Amino acid sequence: MAEKNNKGETEKLTSGQQFKKWLWDTETKQFLGRTGGSWLKILVFYIIFYICLAAFWALCLFIFYQTIDPHQPKWKLSESRIGTNPGLGFRPRPPDTKIESTLIWFTSGSQGNYQHWVDDLEKHLRPYTQEGASNKGEAVASSHECEQGRKPEDGKFCPFNYKQLFSNPREECTANNKFGYDKGNPCILIKLNKIYGWEPEPYTDRDLWPKNMPAHNGSYGGIVITCEGENPADKENIGPIRYSPSQTIKASYFPYTNQPGYQAPFVMVQFKHPTRGVLINIECKAWARNILHDRADRLGSVHFELLVD
Repeated sequence: MAEKNNKGETEKLTSGQQFKKWLWDTETKQFLGRTGGSWLKILVFYIIFYICLAAFWALCLFIFYQTIDPHQPKWKLSESRIGTNPGLGFRPRPPDTKIESTLIWFTSGSQGNYQHWVDDLEKHLRPYTQEGASNKGEAVASSHECEQGRKPEDGKFCPFNYKQLFSNPREECTANNKFGYDKGNPCILIKLNKIYGWEPEPYTDRDLWPKNMPAHNGSYGGIVITCEGENPADKENIGPIRYSPSQTIKASYFPYTNQPGYQAPFVMVQFKHPTRGVLINIECKAWARNILHDRADRLGSVHFELLVD
């Protein structure tokens, strides 16, 4: 870059001089190539532009929130992506470093490494055991209604009192007894995934139970949970299974409608004396007239592996 000096002669500017001149030109009073008036105009333009942009998005967000209900989904049951067929979940879950794994692997005994599984189960059950956890707000149905298996009133629910149901000191599926992991008889919590407004249609007669349904001690009026080995070798190694507090989840615990303090019911499945050192593939299913099963899509079922050393 070149410019004329006081004598009218052309001088070539160095890079440093060019930068200083661009940063502040003493002759034209320009900063970064613009005069003060130019900077003021562009500043006012961008202020107005971003105010209009923010107002536009605020208006869009306001209109969007008018179309949704904070207490219930807009699309429910068959209209939603979740559908009307609940899946199952299990606890405890593997560590976060193995988030995609479904393997429950531990060593029992005094030198065992089972503490993670005990802690994860205890953490999941904490809301059920805290005093008054199910009495927050006005959503709890009367005990009489729940004991009779009657459907609670709208907006209310039957509390699933884990602490009361497992008050027996000999019950192994409790934190005090390390959920049986220290003895190699692990307890696995099986629960239905929540679907807003869904209600089970229990089997009302033994003759209506599907022929492929495993032998069970479940009762009428609820969802029966069964667990078994997926393959012949798994069935041979899985050992006796015990369900607590019952193999049936009462229909009176449903529907879930986002009630304050709602407690999802579950069944605690204890595997008594599974074969040591053998990987066992386990499938648990929920049984009701309106629960379909599909192993590929895990409809109405859940899969996990158990390995006890």
